[in-house]
Amino acid sequence: MHRIMGLVAANYSSDKFMQLTKERPVASLPFGGRYRLVDFPLSNMVNSRIYTVGLITPYMYRSIMDHVGVGKEWALNRKVGGMFILPGSIYGLKNVQGKFLLRDIIQNRAYLDRGHQDYVVVSGCNKVFNIDYRAVLEAHIANRAVITLLYKKSPENCGTKEIFFDIGEAGKVLTASEMPDKSANCFLDSFIINRDLLLKFISWYEATSYLDLVEIIIENLGHLDVFGYEFTGYMGAIDDVKSYMKCSQDLLNPEVDHELFNNKDRPILTKIQDSPPAKYWPTSSVRNSLVSTGCIIKGTIENSIIFRGVTVEKGAVLKNCVIMQNTIINKDTVLENVVCDKYTVFREGVKVFGSAEDPIVVGKGQSV
Repeated sequence: MHRIMGLVAANYSSDKFMQLTKERPVASLPFGGRYRLVDFPLSNMVNSRIYTVGLITPYMYRSIMDHVGVGKEWALNRKVGGMFILPGSIYGLKNVQGKFLLRDIIQNRAYLDRGHQDYVVVSGCNKVFNIDYRAVLEAHIANRAVITLLYKKSPENCGTKEIFFDIGEAGKVLTASEMPDKSANCFLDSFIINRDLLLKFISWYEATSYLDLVEIIIENLGHLDVFGYEFTGYMGAIDDVKSYMKCSQDLLNPEVDHELFNNKDRPILTKIQDSPPAKYWPTSSVRNSLVSTGCIIKGTIENSIIFRGVTVEKGAVLKNCVIMQNTIINKDTVLENVVCDKYTVFREGVKVFGSAEDPIVVGKGQSV
């Protein structure tokens, strides 16, 4: 794996998340009680023994920089290789479908020029999965491919306006479209590309830097040896509030939770925060929920994800909710299908009802 370097694209956001991405990119969106979405591509690379990783940051970089720091939790604070913080273009991209802008890569060409590796693994941040890139690289080399695109046969979980591939018998990618066919080979926003080819793309398309790298790859499918690699594990696509809620509640499935987080060889790493265990009072009732450390639970919780340091007072009822860090839910509050950002306070007796199709979003630091 010393022959491959990583590149994580985090310079994109979306208005579809409403207040959740008002002050943060999609990459730093909290997920699963203690993680951020950027933890998944970073952990996938480090667990695959890729120790040179570039992180393309957005213009609103504070939250993501506060989380990743110098990469200590991912063992990327090292003298040889390590984490490289790369500036994204100054234009704020409000389109979750465009993740790999060529202008971001052109701006950070020095990172590619100085690398001695033969291959680059590129990944976005809004697909949740746990993979070993070593197997992908082996297939890439065996096929003598110049690009290997990761995909999953998952028409119902892929998200909206995603890219689907038509794969030939030999595994070669024939065509791509935004409409799934019978096979529904959904792109996982991750691929391996030969470094020299990526540098050629920069030279060839420099005048059209507004293009997305995936658009360039699709345009050249007929001229290049582009292969697909099928991923068969769990994948969650997060591109709006509804899909965020669905993927969060997928974690309540023991099989999904075990695949993502309980693989001792491929743990999902994140920023460490030392907190005491959650405290459950005699009045509490918790069913099919994920409750993080530092919480004080006195009320009722069902089918919900509760982040660190949340207080749920006596008589409060939470159903199908995602409640982020340090939120206070006072007595007799009732919340159903609510996604609540950090540091929010719900006053006594407040009732908020959303639906599975249209969850209610409460912004950061509000008093409701």
